[in-house]
Amino acid sequence: MTKADIRGELAKRILILDGAMGTMIQRYTLEEEDFRNDKLKNHDHPLKGNNDLLSFTRPDVIKAIHTEYLAAGADIIETNTFSGTTIAQADYRLEHMVYDINYYGAKIAREAVDEFMKKNPSSPQRYVAGAIGPTNRTASISPDVNDPGYRAVTFDELAKAYKDQAIALLEGGADLLLIETIFDTLNSKAAIYAIMELFEETGNEVPVMVSATITDASGRTLSGQTTEAFLISVSHGPLLSVGLNCALGAKELRPYLQVLAKEAPFFVSAYPNAGLPNEFGQYDETPAQMAEQITVFLEEGLVNILGGCCGSTPDHIRAMAEVAAKFAPRKLDETVEA
Repeated sequence: MTKADIRGELAKRILILDGAMGTMIQRYTLEEEDFRNDKLKNHDHPLKGNNDLLSFTRPDVIKAIHTEYLAAGADIIETNTFSGTTIAQADYRLEHMVYDINYYGAKIAREAVDEFMKKNPSSPQRYVAGAIGPTNRTASISPDVNDPGYRAVTFDELAKAYKDQAIALLEGGADLLLIETIFDTLNSKAAIYAIMELFEETGNEVPVMVSATITDASGRTLSGQTTEAFLISVSHGPLLSVGLNCALGAKELRPYLQVLAKEAPFFVSAYPNAGLPNEFGQYDETPAQMAEQITVFLEEGLVNILGGCCGSTPDHIRAMAEVAAKFAPRKLDETVEA
C-alpha cells in the first residue's frame, strides 16, 4: 500500500475507522492468567488490565474483535497497542516487552485484515493503523503542583519511546501510524519527530494520522490548546489526517470539528465516544443514537474518516458505516499538499 492508495480512497468516500477495543475486551471478563504466557508466567507484578499484552497471550480474543469490526464495515482497524511504549509499560515493569507488544499487535491485525480480504476479494481494501497512544506522562505540565517547572518526562525520552514503538508496528505489518488521544501537543510533536526521523533513516514512509482529545466544554486539550492552536502546532508534519477522538460524544465534538474542517490542509477524522459516561462510567448511547448524531457531521461535510471511541462496538460502527455511505466526504483543498 502506498500513501496515494488511501488518499485515492479518501477522495472518493468516507472511510470508517473501528470502535473501542477496551469496551470489547471487557465483554470477555478476562482474569490474571489471560494476561500471561510462558514468557510472563513468573512476572512479579500484576498484569490484569494491561490489554496490550492480549495480542500474544490471548490472540484469539484480539483477532475476534478485529474481525467483528471488519465485518461491521470498518475500513481501518487499529492495533491493540494504545499503551505500547516503554513509558506506559513501566507501570507494569514490562519495558522489555514493548517490541513484542507492538509487533504482535500489528501482526494479529494484519492477519485479520488479510483473512477478511481473502474471503471478500471484491471488497475495498482494508487498512491496519498502528495505534500510538499519548503515554501516561505529559511533557508540558508538571505533575507536582508545588513545582510547576518539573517534568516527569523529556521530549527526547518521549521521542525514543515513540520511535521504538513505530519500528515494531511497521515490522509487524501496520499500513498507517495513528498518533491518538493527544492531550498534550508536545507529546504528539515528539511522536511526529520520531516518526519523521524513522522515515528518513529507513527511506520507507507510511501515512500518518493524528487525533487530539478535547478534555472539557472549554474546547481545549489538557495542555490548554484550542483546536485551531493544536492544528497549527502539528501542521509541520507529513500528515494524512488530523482529527479528534475520545472525551466527548458526537454532539459535543461538532463545533471543534467545524474548526478542523474549515482550517485543516489534511483529511479530517472523528471518532467520538458513545456519548458521555454515566455515573457508573458506562456509555449509554445506542448505535442508532450515535448514527443520528454523526449525521450532522456528514450533512455539513466535516469529515473524511469516521469511527467510534470509548463505549462504541461493532453495532455502533455498522450503524455509522450505513449512514456514512450515503454522503460525500469533506473536500480537501487540492492546492494544498497534505
